[in-house]
Amino acid sequence: MSTSTNPDQLADTAARPPGKLGRSVFIAAAAAVGGFLFGYDSAVINGAVIGIQHHFAVSSTEMGTVVATALLGSAVGAAAAGRLADRLGRLRVMHMAAALFAVSAIGSSLAQSVWDLGAWRVLGGIAIGLSSVIGPTYIAEIAPAAYRGRLASFQQGAIVLGITASQLVNWGIAKGAGGRSENSLGPLDAWQWMLLAAVVPAAIYYALTSRIPESPHYLVTRGRTDEARRAVVEVQGTEVDAETRLAEIELALRNAHKPRVRDLFGGSFGLLPIVWAGIGLAVFQQLVGINVIFYYSSILWQSVGIDQSGSLLISLSTSIVNIVGTVVAMLFIDRVGRRPLALIGSAGMAVSLALASWAFSYKTGSGDSISIPDTQGTVALVAAHTFVFFFAVSWGVILWVMVGEMFPFRIRAAAMSVATAFNWLANWAVTESFPRMADWNLSATYACYAAFAMLSGVFVLKVVRETKGRQLEDETAV
Repeated sequence: MSTSTNPDQLADTAARPPGKLGRSVFIAAAAAVGGFLFGYDSAVINGAVIGIQHHFAVSSTEMGTVVATALLGSAVGAAAAGRLADRLGRLRVMHMAAALFAVSAIGSSLAQSVWDLGAWRVLGGIAIGLSSVIGPTYIAEIAPAAYRGRLASFQQGAIVLGITASQLVNWGIAKGAGGRSENSLGPLDAWQWMLLAAVVPAAIYYALTSRIPESPHYLVTRGRTDEARRAVVEVQGTEVDAETRLAEIELALRNAHKPRVRDLFGGSFGLLPIVWAGIGLAVFQQLVGINVIFYYSSILWQSVGIDQSGSLLISLSTSIVNIVGTVVAMLFIDRVGRRPLALIGSAGMAVSLALASWAFSYKTGSGDSISIPDTQGTVALVAAHTFVFFFAVSWGVILWVMVGEMFPFRIRAAAMSVATAFNWLANWAVTESFPRMADWNLSATYACYAAFAMLSGVFVLKVVRETKGRQLEDETAV
């Protein structure tokens, strides 16, 4: 094999449209099923939370802790994913995540105490953390450059589909149990069926990822050149110059070394600037409060006077809006670019959250007699759906695309793990604090999220560089 490729020629072959785009789409979609489970397992608790509270007789604060424990597991899984992926391979980590998802679903549905449930949720959280890193990593490495933004968007597309599927399943199960998650449905309560249902997509994830090739990047690092060549051809077709593509990867690897966390240090504030940029993107994505909608919306809408069945239906409708926004983002991310979409999203989210804050300030009553005036209630519903749309069309997709392509190859796995771990820690902080903050002042809580949405736009303007069209082997990002 020729190794005379120079840096100016990197990824010329990868930039060409692949001869087997359909196969590339299938491979990316199979890897993104982990994102579906990520979304499903993260959001399914939304429909089950009332039933869990009733079954175990816990307060909203204790329930918030149980919901948030899964996110600590996610941070652990994300932090470990890069090292596991480099040691075991991308596909084995996917299989590991699928197995953990299934075991967690079974254990959570049969939990004997709320803390037992929390432990099983931590295990599921580890699976979420693994899949949140390995999906974007794998897709970025196998995707042709001409289609990388759209194929990488499959991860977020799968996440929102998983969220929507969980809300649809929750609503259907609750309807079958008389409209309430605490009611019995056969041998189990409705909330238990909601958690158990994740076994099905976990099995599908394992089966699909058993039919796709290992990442050529990983195979080259292991000296398995023949397998790497076959993987390149399988993804991009026989028209691709596989030898040139392998030479590009080998050149990048020769200029790199095994990624270590200490390689992320060296900037004026400790970490490299590009790592801080990734961490900032990951943290701001959560500080706008998006997962309050997906984890607590059933409680949120009941807190302003809507019954449980109606709140589950609203959760489903916001999930559908999430899908629509994600599709729009997938259509425009390679045309418009990452930064412009992020700025549009930040502005839209800030306005929507501010309107929600205003509407929630009119909440009156307590206990079972909570209400909100019709005008403000309508504004709150429209603002919530608009917020979800602007998030989905921007930050929902952009984070997972950018962390897969913004870091240079020599630090990518370690940097992605660190950024994603911070994403889960921020998610945990918001999820853990929301019940207490909402009990204190729901309007002020949403005002805080609106402020973070404004700051996210400033952060993009000042810190984030565009990655549209940049090749993965480009080392100039640092």
